[in-house]
Amino acid sequence: MEEFLSRIATGAGIGPALAEKAVGLMLGFLQRHAADGPVARMIEAIPGASELVAKYHGDDPDDGGGLIGLGQQLMSEGLSILNIAALANETIAFAKEHAGDELVDEVLNSVPGLPQFV
Repeated sequence: MEEFLSRIATGAGIGPALAEKAVGLMLGFLQRHAADGPVARMIEAIPGASELVAKYHGDDPDDGGGLIGLGQQLMSEGLSILNIAALANETIAFAKEHAGDELVDEVLNSVPGLPQFV
């Protein structure tokens, strides 16, 4: 997990603690909104992802507005739109390395409106 978070933090230009929380929030969002089977397989395939989801899943129990709510929550943590885009791109690239392109694309495409942002 340390390699994952270090890579994400460096790629997004943010600190490791913020990267940890942001990735946990993003994966938790996917867990709640993406197709159950594919997202569970994807999270399981990414080293440390299950722990991040468990740690940060409860930060937004009402989900405060879906995808827009996630963006607002990440911005309230101090991330810019550019940081969020870099964070998403790095996380997706890492996920594809561990879970495969097809599975990650299936997860992303199962969330309404998400493909236009990633």
